[in-house]
Amino acid sequence: METVQGKPPLEAWMEFKSEELMNSETVKNRWLGFLIWQSISATSVYLLLRISTPDSLFSLLLSFLAFHLSLLLFSFSISTISSPRPLPSSSPSDLALGLFRALIGAGGGDRIRSRRTVGFVLAVVGFGVSGFLSGVAVFGRTIDGLRLVGFGLRGFVFGVIFGVYYVYMGRWVLSFPIVQRPLFYSFKMGISSSLKQALRLCIPAYVLSTLVLVLQTRRCIFAPPQGSAAAETNPSEPLLAALEQSSQRSLFHYLAYLDLCLVSESNVDSWRRAAFFEESGETYRRIVSVCLRPLEELTSNLGDGLGNCSADKEDLLSRQLCSPMDISMDAKLQEALNDFQLCTWCARTVAALTTCSHIEDRFGVAQISGCNASVISTLLSCLLSVEACLGKKTNPQPTHFMGPASIRWATANTGRKDWAVGAMPRKRGVALQSRAYVMADVLRTSIYEIVGVFYDEMQANAKASVLEKYWIDNGKILYGNQETLVQKLRLFLDFRAT
Repeated sequence: METVQGKPPLEAWMEFKSEELMNSETVKNRWLGFLIWQSISATSVYLLLRISTPDSLFSLLLSFLAFHLSLLLFSFSISTISSPRPLPSSSPSDLALGLFRALIGAGGGDRIRSRRTVGFVLAVVGFGVSGFLSGVAVFGRTIDGLRLVGFGLRGFVFGVIFGVYYVYMGRWVLSFPIVQRPLFYSFKMGISSSLKQALRLCIPAYVLSTLVLVLQTRRCIFAPPQGSAAAETNPSEPLLAALEQSSQRSLFHYLAYLDLCLVSESNVDSWRRAAFFEESGETYRRIVSVCLRPLEELTSNLGDGLGNCSADKEDLLSRQLCSPMDISMDAKLQEALNDFQLCTWCARTVAALTTCSHIEDRFGVAQISGCNASVISTLLSCLLSVEACLGKKTNPQPTHFMGPASIRWATANTGRKDWAVGAMPRKRGVALQSRAYVMADVLRTSIYEIVGVFYDEMQANAKASVLEKYWIDNGKILYGNQETLVQKLRLFLDFRAT
């Protein structure tokens, strides 16, 4: 009997199969170990990021399972196409030709190359599905269904792009280091390639950041030079043009509001603030209008997110119908508070201008035009909507339970919870609560700033029962009613609004 390297063929074949079985078992164990360690590290990071966000156990479990399913699908896609050496694959034309020949029964061509190509395509699709699941897992608990599909599709597109890049660049070909090499020698051999790779990544990033952040930077100027003809005639027109004509949510738009806030609150450019109170009053009305518009939009959006309920509905059936306990409510409220920074600038601006008008408004345009009443009404309505978002009671106290000097007498317990209309006694998201608390603090501070300056006038109007005539504008009540706003303003006059 013939021998192979001094061994019988049967014995050589058995040794070859045994070695192949051991190699496959080793690969399988390494694969399982990789999955275990990846799951442990990913679970730790996921729990650290999500444990502080209050949510239901069922929603947290679904998000956790979707996250791990995306990791498993990603790892499985990599393992199916990984190989220690480059393997040939069919081109799209060869694959189409082989499929056509297989359909007509003329033979399928090179099946190995075709299977390899199909494996690459399925791996790319697996990367896309993994990206879809990761998007759902990360954003699935904070947004509604339609936007969730949009984030999932974005994840799918990025996953497919990564898969095409991974396959095209041959990253699936495994490279193994020389394990027999000493550790210090391996470090000495690899430090030069590491430095080259670091320079290759840092230099283009530095050049691109320099081009984008320095050379392409445009200076925004919202006022003409002091002493010029434009500064003498209409110095506020560039700022008003930027506020009224620039695109919404653009950087130029935000910078214009920030510049207006700084000019209104500080005495750096006092000549610019003095120009707001020109004789015709048109400039002051335009400035107050552009500042109240974001606050009115915030109030309306919060009212829609709270169930589109007004604060004057008192019956129990209205409270039950206007309190939906669905998850989409938090998403609407979160979306409404996305521009809370801009709203804080607007509240601070109108408060500063209203207080400055008490001394600097020589022509009385703020009081004659009715802007003071519009400002107070908008700030109070916005504050009521934000407090309702936080679950605070905003219902007015019945007048027959009010004693002398606005003392509240004890009322009988009717056995029902008198929550604010649209406000839910449940824990909301951390980001939503933090933004709402910041907005509420800014609104209270702004109202107290105005009340502190016009305290004597307001007290005289309150004693004469004409407070709502001079300080409440019915056209600006977007949340609540006149009675609610008047009682809220009385709390500020008594310095008891918290």
